[in-house]
Amino acid sequence: MPLADISFGDLLLLVLEIAFFVIWIWILIAIIADLFRDHEVSGWGKAAWILLLVFIPFLTALVYLIVRGSGMRDRSLKAQAEAKKHFDEYVQEQAHATPADELHKLNELREKGALSDAEFQQAKERLL
Repeated sequence: MPLADISFGDLLLLVLEIAFFVIWIWILIAIIADLFRDHEVSGWGKAAWILLLVFIPFLTALVYLIVRGSGMRDRSLKAQAEAKKHFDEYVQEQAHATPADELHKLNELREKGALSDAEFQQAKERLL
């Protein structure tokens, strides 16, 4: 039985190796995402970073994180701020929908055939 040959220490070592592998993949994805998010680096520069990540992965990742780490943070914060801004605008747009806007949407649904006349009247009565 092969499972009987595995000790508790071997099992802990395996879990640690898997954790480090997941962390390594996460770092690579973060670096590659940051490379393609940065518009200041040319296409050739991006290609060079990717090639170095493929052929000399550990050293390249370490150099990238040291040299471009602060810019990486700034770009990530900027992307999060833009996403929050778009979400807030969407929420505001949806929150300020007037009954007239809702009636217009219901009418469009009725014209497309998604709502029957009875369903349209029922929804219209709920709005008014």
